[in-house]
Amino acid sequence: MMCLLRNPCAHGFLFLTHLIFAHAMLDPIDFLALQSIRKSLNDMPGSNYFASWDFTSDPCNFAGVYCDGNKVIALNLGDPRAGAPGLTGRLDPAIGKLSALAELTVVPGRVMGSLPHTLSQLKYLRFLAISRNFISGEIPAGLGQLRGLQTLDLSFNQLSGSIPFSIGTLPALSNVIFCHNRLSGSIPPFVSQSLTRLDLKHNDLSGSLSPHGLPSSLQYLSLSWNRLSGTVDRVLSRLNRLNYIDLSMNQFTGCIPVNLFSFPISNLQLQRNQFYGPVQPVDQVKIETVDLSFNRLSGEISPMFSTVQNLYLNNNRFTGEVPRSFVERLLSASIQILYLQHNYLTGMEITPRVEIPVSSSLCLQYNCMVLPVQTPCPLKAGKQKTRPTAQCAQWKG
Repeated sequence: MMCLLRNPCAHGFLFLTHLIFAHAMLDPIDFLALQSIRKSLNDMPGSNYFASWDFTSDPCNFAGVYCDGNKVIALNLGDPRAGAPGLTGRLDPAIGKLSALAELTVVPGRVMGSLPHTLSQLKYLRFLAISRNFISGEIPAGLGQLRGLQTLDLSFNQLSGSIPFSIGTLPALSNVIFCHNRLSGSIPPFVSQSLTRLDLKHNDLSGSLSPHGLPSSLQYLSLSWNRLSGTVDRVLSRLNRLNYIDLSMNQFTGCIPVNLFSFPISNLQLQRNQFYGPVQPVDQVKIETVDLSFNRLSGEISPMFSTVQNLYLNNNRFTGEVPRSFVERLLSASIQILYLQHNYLTGMEITPRVEIPVSSSLCLQYNCMVLPVQTPCPLKAGKQKTRPTAQCAQWKG
């Protein structure tokens, strides 16, 4: 050995070997966990993600594996390029052994089975995104132990059962995306004052919204296509940072809070609920698209809505004449869509021979008026041009 060390070339070889060996010393527990994860997943046809996962080399050089020292801190399973084929198989419980893991993602593919309950062991996890796969079963309540979790995206899967109450108690959440699943039960209250995005659309959620169950930090709220009910005025009035809201396709009732129309929203979707009463914004509405169709709203249409680019007020119980400001905005092409069909409106001051801009769509049919102008309406509006006189008289009375 002494002779060998005196040889400069041999000494350099040993030193280099030592460096490689030291660099490749991934924590044995993490090493075994990666092996288990690899055995439970495979590339879909056309995917070559696992080609680099050769366990005779340093796992920290594997595709999607990121290390800090001898620990795995991020695991991105699958080729992240848009449209790339994903993975198939199941998520092995050994994922929970990666004790330093801060980020876990699975690209869209055909990963099946349930979420491992061992995910609750990842106390440093900040980012968990497993969307557009075939994950089934319930959301583990143990995820509520991940107190540092900021993003939780389980969208476009086949998850069922309720949203665990413990998820709502996570103090650092900023994004919760559970859309397009089969979740049922009520929405738990969320305590995080960092929560900006809550997307629960296309599930089977029911019950009402707790008056203080959503933090005022919310900027994006989508609850459409559920079975939610009750009033929303006390909830929405507090959420003045919202820039997107979609509560459509539910069973919400009560009045629409007036201050909602002054929020910095670009798109307001409240259609197909059971909202009732008048809607009278205080100021000109600066929202690009407002859809209040298929509700039970009544009273006269406010001229404050004439500044909306796409306005859907059809299938309600509005009465009176269409404000003159709508005609002016429509003829100047400032309004692109004005759907007022299926109400109890009595007139609109517009010249029968006027040419409505090609870029604008107006539908007035099935109201309590002779149509002042003939315009193409959507097919679902039906063929009847005017509401029966008996219905109009009954509504007036």
